[in-house]
Amino acid sequence: MEDILLLETIEKYLSGQMSAEEKRWFEDLRKKTPEIDQMVVEHNMFLHQMDFYADRTALKHTLQHAHQQLLNRGDINEGGTVSAKGRVIQLWNKYRRVTAIAASVGGGIALLISGLVAYFSPVNHSQIQQLSRDIAVIKRNQQYQGNLINEVKGKIPADAKMVGGGTGFLIDPKGYLVTNAHVVRGTSAVVVNSKGDEFKAVIAYTDAEKDIAILKIDDADFKAFRALPYGIRKQTADLGEEIFTLGYPRNEISYNLGYLSARTGFNGDSVSFQLQMSANPGSSGAPVLNKNGEVVGILSTRQATAEGVAFAVKSKNIYQLIDALKKDDTAFQKVKVATHSSLKGMNRTNQVKEMEDYVFLVKAFNKN
Repeated sequence: MEDILLLETIEKYLSGQMSAEEKRWFEDLRKKTPEIDQMVVEHNMFLHQMDFYADRTALKHTLQHAHQQLLNRGDINEGGTVSAKGRVIQLWNKYRRVTAIAASVGGGIALLISGLVAYFSPVNHSQIQQLSRDIAVIKRNQQYQGNLINEVKGKIPADAKMVGGGTGFLIDPKGYLVTNAHVVRGTSAVVVNSKGDEFKAVIAYTDAEKDIAILKIDDADFKAFRALPYGIRKQTADLGEEIFTLGYPRNEISYNLGYLSARTGFNGDSVSFQLQMSANPGSSGAPVLNKNGEVVGILSTRQATAEGVAFAVKSKNIYQLIDALKKDDTAFQKVKVATHSSLKGMNRTNQVKEMEDYVFLVKAFNKN
């Protein structure tokens, strides 16, 4: 497709001028062609920026016109000084609403300029947002979901300081979980299943470079599973392949859908891959699965400057980490990463039902 024709098609799509059939065709093309999908995202941002610029130009002309009118009436002189103190009060009362609007727009312009500088400057890591849970939200919801606050004895110490949180999922039925390293910045953690049951967990290992952490549930109330319904895949999903996640952006498990849009992550990072999907804080550490119920990655970050662009650590890094730990720590000798998925062939609703008990809300804290 010629570049000019492609841009015309993208503008037609973004402006809502396509027929239903054309829209379905183009959205299917976006899924199959990550380069075109990225062009749509970037062109949409460009159009918004142009609209902001047009608004700014119009505001400038309006202010110049108002200034000229004030000069013509003698309300101000060329130096910008007013004729008398009483005149200042009179003008303030007359134009304070306009001044408030101008101040608001001015603030918006300042934000716009900052955004343009960030957008056209070389890419840096400030454009990436971690998806760990907001500390204020964690504190407000320190008692876990589905239970009345005063009726539950939580396993987080009363004087503990919450420092992070997100999602984690089992890789071994005996209670070994994986999440992102940035989720568990504290010294201790508890994990909560989809039923609201809370379990103490030990932060067994963290790899900040690959952003992976291993937790071990260490709680007499936890009953080990016989097997996991999903497997951990050593290969990444294929480009354009549909994927889904289960995580805790809220205090209850949530489902999300998308597709793999690039084989590498932010700025060509080979440890991760890029997804086209929405991702909210609390989703860090969520499993990314293909249609067969195989974990292909760990959801970790999103791009701040592009809507619907997220990144996930490749699942093969789980194997590499466990293999390295087995060589250095005897405690990991019996860890067997699940490889088989019994979810293949099931419809998505049943796949989600089978998985819910194996995905956990993670709360990290420091003991005082």
